Order: sequence, then structure tokens, then C-alpha cells
Amino acid sequence: MMRLLPLSLVAALSVAAPFAPAQAETAVFAGGCFWCVESDLEKLPGVRDVVSGYAGGKTQNPTYKNYERGGHREVVQVDFDETKISYGDLVGIFLRTVDVTDAGGQFCDRGFGYSTAIHPLDEKQAEAAKAEIDKANKSLGGKVVTPVEGAAVFWPAEDYHQAYYKSDVRTLTRFGYVTRAEAYKGYRKACGRDARVKSVWGGEAYKGLPKAGS
Repeated sequence: MMRLLPLSLVAALSVAAPFAPAQAETAVFAGGCFWCVESDLEKLPGVRDVVSGYAGGKTQNPTYKNYERGGHREVVQVDFDETKISYGDLVGIFLRTVDVTDAGGQFCDRGFGYSTAIHPLDEKQAEAAKAEIDKANKSLGGKVVTPVEGAAVFWPAEDYHQAYYKSDVRTLTRFGYVTRAEAYKGYRKACGRDARVKSVWGGEAYKGLPKAGS
């Protein structure tokens, strides 16, 4: 038989503060190779999940083989807890993980599909993004070319692209079979991503970038 709670306990429970889940927000950034952006941002406190994908174009259901022809860029969708990191702070960190002075792509990856952009999802995000761009421009003497564009439909990339940077699945490369994580590490270093970011930003470069030689 179910036990009934004493009325005094029922009253106490009724005035207790209800469970309030942390507020989740979403951000969409284009920063060149989505494996790299996913790797950088997923480590941030307050970031819950980062998904690689495509956005900004006009075609439906883009794939890795055709996304650029449809006007899309490689992007990431970031789900974060705004009680732990603000959208503005997230934008500021993102900008310092890429070469915001390069309009033709990122590092060794060239073309529109690898260019940088911020896709705010509402006016509040747009204002915060523009404020962070202004700060970046002051730091870099007006050289920032990363645009703040309109909201865009996000299309998740194929499963094998997700968490590529830490995957232990083995893949064939010119160096033989290695894990995707090993292939990613070699690609990132060879592409010169971190060296260029540190060259552009100096002491403002995101401190979570891999150390030289790592």
C-alpha cells in the first residue's frame, strides 16, 4: 500500500525551489576545417556539444562532395550553457582560433567553403557578434574580414566527420593505416593552422591551441 506523506512534509516540498535546468543556447560558426573548429570549441567550459556540418547555401541536404557548389561553408553548431559562457565570449574565443584576415579560405584549405563567418540566430546574437568583431578589429588594426551573416539552416555533416579529431577508427592515409585522430593531428600541423593563428593574434591567440611540435 502506498504510504501517504505527512501534510507538513507536503507543504515543505511545495515551497521548495523547483529544479531549473541550465539554459541552452546555440551558435553557428564557419572557421575552415570543421574538424579543427570542433576540436577547439568542444574543450571550452560551458560548451555541451559541437557538431560539424554545412550552412549558408541554398541547396538542400548538402554533402561533403557538393556543399561548396551549393554555396555552403563548413561550419559547426555549438550547444552551450549560457550560465557558464556567454555567446559574446564564445564569439571572441572563436575569432582567436582562426585567421580572421583571410577571405579566401583558411590556412592550406582554399575556397569559399573554407572561409570564415558567424551566423547569429537572432538579433541579440547579431549585436554581440558585431561587438566582438569591433573588438577584434581594434586589436588587429581593422584587418578583420570575417562577416556576420544572417541566420542559416544547419545541415549536419556525415557521421564519419563527427568527433573526427578524437576518433580511434583506423583510416588509410599516404602514411598507411592510422587512427582518424592521428590523421587529424598530422593534417592540422601540416596545414599550419596553429602557427598562423599565433602569428595573426600574437598574445591574444586562443590559449587552448596545440603547442608547437605537439
